[in-house]
Amino acid sequence: MTEPPNKIQQMAQAASLVPSGARLAFGGVTLYRRPMAFALALLARHTQSGAPEDLCLQSFTSGLESDLLVAAGMVRQVRTCYFGLEAFGLAPHFTLAAERGWIEIREETEASIVFGLRATLAGVGFMPSKAWLGTDLLRLRPDVKRVHDPYSGEELVAFPAIDVDVAVLHALEADSTGNAVLGGNLGIDEELALVAETVIVTAERIVPRLERADIVGLSVDAVVEAPGGAWPTSCHPDYPLDGRAVLEYLDASSADQVDQLVRGWTDRQAPA
Repeated sequence: MTEPPNKIQQMAQAASLVPSGARLAFGGVTLYRRPMAFALALLARHTQSGAPEDLCLQSFTSGLESDLLVAAGMVRQVRTCYFGLEAFGLAPHFTLAAERGWIEIREETEASIVFGLRATLAGVGFMPSKAWLGTDLLRLRPDVKRVHDPYSGEELVAFPAIDVDVAVLHALEADSTGNAVLGGNLGIDEELALVAETVIVTAERIVPRLERADIVGLSVDAVVEAPGGAWPTSCHPDYPLDGRAVLEYLDASSADQVDQLVRGWTDRQAPA
C-alpha cells in the first residue's frame, strides 16, 4: 500500500507558495482563529524580497492579519463583507488606504461571497439568489447581473463564481497528510479548502492521527505546525483573544511604529 504523502513544511516554505497577484483568502472569522503567524511570515518575505505584492484579499471577514498586509502596501484589492477589529474599532491601515483610494474595494456581503463560492463548487459561472434585490448594491457592482428564472419568470440576482488561488486556514490540530480539526465557528473555511487552487493549513499542533476532521487532507497542499499561530487573535479553546496586544497594535499604528511592533510579534511566532 502506498504511504500517504507527508505535507509538513516550515512556515517560510509555505509562505513562498503565495505568488504576487494571487487571490488570497484567510480562514477564521473576525478576531477568531486567524492565521496570524502565516501573515507575519508573508510580511517578512515581502520585506526581504518585495514579493508577494499586488494581492487580492478575498476573505469572508478581514481583520488584524489582513490589515498588516495592507499596511505594507502588499494589497491591490479587497473583497470581504467586513474589515475591522470588532469591539476595538476600525482596522487603521485599511481605513486609511480606502479613504485615500490606495486600494480597490469590491463590495461584498455574506450572500455574495457564499453564493459565489457555491457557484465555483458547482462548476458554473454564477449562482442565482434573491439577495440584493431592492438594494443599491447592484449599482456598486455592475458585474453582478440580474437574470430571470426560466421556469417562473421571477427576477433573480446572478452572483458570479469566486475563484481563490491560495487559502490559508488555521486549525487546532492537523496530521501530516493535511486532515485538520478547526473547532467551532467554521466561517467558510470548509468551502475555501474545496475551491482554492492551493490550500495551506497552519495548526496549533500536528498529531499522528485524528479521530475526525473538518478539512480533508486530499485538498491540502501544505501543513505547518504553528503553536500560538493565531495569536493575538483567539483560538478557542486553546487561548483567548489578547486584547492588550490588539490595543498595542492600534497605538503603534497611530504612532507610525508598526514595523517595530511587527518585529516583536514575528520573533514571538518564530519556532524555538
